[in-house]
Amino acid sequence: MKAATIQEIKQELQALPHHELVELTLKLARSKKENKELLTFLLFEAHDIAGYIEGVKKEMEAAFLEINVSHVYFAKKTIRKVLRITNKYIRFSGSKQAEAELLIHFCRLVKDSGIKIDKNPALNNLYQNQLKKIGKAIDTLHEDIQYDLNKLLAPLFPGG
Repeated sequence: MKAATIQEIKQELQALPHHELVELTLKLARSKKENKELLTFLLFEAHDIAGYIEGVKKEMEAAFLEINVSHVYFAKKTIRKVLRITNKYIRFSGSKQAEAELLIHFCRLVKDSGIKIDKNPALNNLYQNQLKKIGKAIDTLHEDIQYDLNKLLAPLFPGG
């Protein structure tokens, strides 16, 4: 089955009566957990991005407390899981500022975790790639916000 274009879907949704639109939305939410999470964000949290960011930060901190540091392999798996979840929340928000803030927080948590990321090439590459993503996201923002976020970012670089 070939998927319809966004424009075709938009036209069809505009033609549907309200009750059918509600039914379609609920069916979509039931079909996949990520759809339900996105719908939850759009309905309940999109109006308060700052609160949403704080909630995601708390969830990241809780996940970092569960990291098994006895072996780098287990730590790496947990860090990747946290990053995957963080990126999902970033996609939901669609905001470059939220992306920069959440990734800065992620990098700070990695750096503060006590795991020697410079000794493990995979973790080091993951960390460096996040720093690059943060830089790209910051470059798209207003200069006042850029200044504030760059102050938060500076200590995360090696030697910083």
